[in-house]
Amino acid sequence: MHTTYIRHQLYIYCSKVTLAILLLLLMGYHEGHAQVDGTLNLPHFDEQRLHYGFMIGMHTAHYRLEYDDDFVTPNYDTLHSVVPPNNIGFKVGFIVDYHINDLLDVRLSPTFSFNQLQLNYRYSNGEIKEDLQDPTYVELPLLLKYKSIRRMNRRMYFLAGLNPAFKAVSSQDKENKSEKLLTKGFNLSLDIGVGMDLYQPLFKFSPELRYSYGLLNVLDDQENSYSAPLRNLTIHSLSFFITFEGGPSTFSKKGKKQRKR
Repeated sequence: MHTTYIRHQLYIYCSKVTLAILLLLLMGYHEGHAQVDGTLNLPHFDEQRLHYGFMIGMHTAHYRLEYDDDFVTPNYDTLHSVVPPNNIGFKVGFIVDYHINDLLDVRLSPTFSFNQLQLNYRYSNGEIKEDLQDPTYVELPLLLKYKSIRRMNRRMYFLAGLNPAFKAVSSQDKENKSEKLLTKGFNLSLDIGVGMDLYQPLFKFSPELRYSYGLLNVLDDQENSYSAPLRNLTIHSLSFFITFEGGPSTFSKKGKKQRKR
């Protein structure tokens, strides 16, 4: 119990630090943009086929559940309900962006997702039994990025695609299987997002909001007292990212021609 408490506190602390970093980055962008307003930054950035970068973000995640048909039988007359609260987590990842044309890109962004997923089992006598876990997922979202026409140093975009995720399983997860909710090691979600590319003198900075809709039932085939009242369990999350992408050479085409001479 003491170890779980320490991990819980560390998790909350990291989330607060990440939020503070995001706020500082937003403030830095506002000041930097005010100084270079009217200047076209990275004019040939989007002409490069491949872009690379990284991203950090925070998210809220929760389970969406369906009760098993047996839930309404006398076997569960003392269990009032199962409630999935939202919990905060954070993500870090890399970006590989392939340029198809001026309006469309394909993006692969391997991501480490640190979650807190919880179910509260509420009983008719007022007792609440809590199942709180902090799984780490390795996500490999493959997304299509549809971009608007660039207006000076801003460009809106929309994202959509599939996001397969693999749970990192520790030795502790393999023990005491009867004392916690068991979930599968693989998940698949539909990701939809919106963001804005903000072109800086040396890089591209993009705030992004993304929703992940779980498509697979993550309940493990091995049943115990935690999973017995449930028939279907999916994971849903809402994420806010800050992304940074490096671009091609900042030399203009004209400058390149002069160098060749």
